[in-house]
Order: sequence, then C-alpha cells, then structure tokens
Amino acid sequence: MSEPKSLKARPRASSLKQLEGDPAHHLAGSFVPQTPLESAPLSKRKSTTGQAGIDEAQSQGFWSNIRSMQWMRVPTSSLKLLAIPAVLYVNWQILAPALPNPFASVLFISHKIPGTPTEKPLYQKGYNDIPFVLYYIIMWSFVRQVLVLYIFRPFAQWWGIPDGKLDRYGEQGYALLYFGFSGSWGLKIMSELPTWYYNTKAFWIGYPHWEMIAELKWFYLLQMAYWMQQLLVLALRLEKPRKDYNELVIHHIVTLWLVCWSYLVNLTYIGNAIFVSMDIPDAFLAITKLLNYMQLENFKNVMFVIFIFESYFRHWLNLLMIKSVWDEFHLMPETSKQWNPPTGAWMVWWMQYQVLVPIVLLQLVQLFWYFLIWRILYRAVFQSTLVDDERSDDEDEPVEKAGKKE
Repeated sequence: MSEPKSLKARPRASSLKQLEGDPAHHLAGSFVPQTPLESAPLSKRKSTTGQAGIDEAQSQGFWSNIRSMQWMRVPTSSLKLLAIPAVLYVNWQILAPALPNPFASVLFISHKIPGTPTEKPLYQKGYNDIPFVLYYIIMWSFVRQVLVLYIFRPFAQWWGIPDGKLDRYGEQGYALLYFGFSGSWGLKIMSELPTWYYNTKAFWIGYPHWEMIAELKWFYLLQMAYWMQQLLVLALRLEKPRKDYNELVIHHIVTLWLVCWSYLVNLTYIGNAIFVSMDIPDAFLAITKLLNYMQLENFKNVMFVIFIFESYFRHWLNLLMIKSVWDEFHLMPETSKQWNPPTGAWMVWWMQYQVLVPIVLLQLVQLFWYFLIWRILYRAVFQSTLVDDERSDDEDEPVEKAGKKE
C-alpha cells in the first residue's frame, strides 16, 4: 500500500522516534492520548465487530479450526479440545478407579517424589510434563479469548471506547489479570523458598534444586505454557503484528529460553525470582494502558508514575540477579560443578554463561522499552501541548497521524 503524500513530503524521524510515537507499537502506542470521549456522543457511535469477534462468527467448524490453528482464537473450539482429556479422565476414574489414570498427567502435575509427606509433597521434572504444558497452552488460549470477547470488549463498548481500540483494550485487560495473578503467586512461592526476598546466594547454595514444592512446579509449567502460547500467536500471525514485532519475538524467545532451560537444569529458584521481577511491573503497565483507553487521565498519570518506580523490579532486581550469576556462581557445591544429569547436576564452567546470556538479553530488550517510556513521560510533563495534539482514533493508523508534530 502506497504511503500518503503527507508522509512522503516530510523528513523521516529515526526508527526509535517512530516506535515511540507509533500508535501501532505495543508499548508506546497505548500511551498516545486517545480520542476524547466527548468528541462523539455515545448514542451516535456505531459498533462494529472487532477482529476477535469476526473469528468467532466466521468459524468454519471444529476440525477446520484445528487444521488452521484458529482454535487459538475461537473459544468454542479450544473448549472442545480442553474437554476431550477431561472427559476421558473422568470416565477412567469411574470405570477403572483401581488402575492408574493415564490422563491424569495431562490435567495435573506429575512425578511426585516417593516418600515425601502427603500434606506437602515434593516433585521432580519428567516426560509427563510435556503433555501437561501442551494442554495448558490450549487452556491459556481459551481463557484469553473468553476474557477478551465476553468481558473486556463488551465493557469497553459500554464505556464508549472507539471500535478500533476494543481488541487492544481486551488484550490489556487479559494482561492485567494474568500478570497480576502470576506476579502475586510467584511472590507467595518465593516467600516459601530460601530465596526470599531476593536472597541471591540461595540461588546457588545447595544446588541442584531438583526437588520442587507443588506450587513451584505448577507455577513454572503454567508460565511455560503461557509464553509458548504467546509465541505461537506471534509466529502464526494470529493477530495483526505491531511495529515492534521483532522485539516482541526476541522477548518471547528469550523468555522461553530462560524458563525451559532453567527448568531443565534445576535452576527454578532464580527462574521464579525473574518471573516475579517481570510480572509485577507488567501488571502496572497494563493498568496504565487501560486507564488511558478509558480517558481517566488523572488515574492514568498516577499509575504511570507508579509503574516508573515499579521498574525497580524490572531493572534493579534483574541487574542484581545478573551480578549474582557473575559473582556468586561459585557458591554451589563442588560436586555440582559437573555435567551429570542423572544426579541433577549440570553446572560445568560454561553453564555460567548459558545462564547469564539470556538474562542479559532480556534486560537489553527491557531497557529499550524503558527508554521509550521515559521519553513519553518527559513529553507528557514538559511538552504537554504536543502530546495533547497527537491524537489517534485507531491504533493501527499510519504513523504520521500520531506523530505529525515530530
């Protein structure tokens, strides 16, 4: 599609400035001031079916959705997929209760360590974790679409948010619930571990930490399923790509590298700490975006400032963990500094860098977005006139409409 003449006529800004002011950018775009609610009476606004709603309405049937991967966007199809192992599990329990249920490992965590207390069992990793994660990829797809289609989109329409922003509002609503839940849960789990509160030496002392409390294993595998589902959405282009598509792909790949590799090599303590440091500020970020869509400017500004200071989690604590990998790696027992997977030990000397690199990469991506946030805050405070003039009715509109004052 050819660019408008107005865009061709003016000098191009740097790619960083384009991302910062681009309404289609997943981070900065949500802070571009939205169309005022009073600009069009609610009674005169025509509601159209958003992209997520179109997917449900145009569903070609269960098997067709399976083949095309549209089950990730059509909740009725994902619900049917979820129901199959659940029904088989219940039938087995009824018909053969004395025999081990082969479907239990799909629905529940497995590999309980024999001899551990019934009231507080311990678990290890194993091959049954694979079908569990695959099942909960489907579960997250179902939960996400139900929340977006049937809760957040209707609420946004009732509030009077423009049609072009309904899906984005729904996505941020889902992000708020997910990261609020996972951040709080991860913090609770950390309180039961020797790593509380960011006692980084405990990441290494006593390694390998192959025994997991039940909550830690649930938490880890559900996080793994969530990020795999998110990466599938990006890779299959099930949503219209944002302008920072490449950065999002890198972020998701690095996150999966961290969660899968740390689970495999028994570094779940540091993995839990990283999740907490990332999920809590993500919840605050989602709140600021929702308030901005709703035009609650005073609340949004307060939450935006809170988010900036909550970056203590995202940056300071992650730098603390990077320092721990570099300086405290040697604290693990000498017997663990070998490649001996049957005993749970993987930490030969070069594994220090295998742990360090993805955390550093994740921090670099976060610093890129962090810089954009600070520039947005600076302009909102010191260049309020320019920011107020940068209005956009649709997050997917061309760059020049939101950034013509650049």
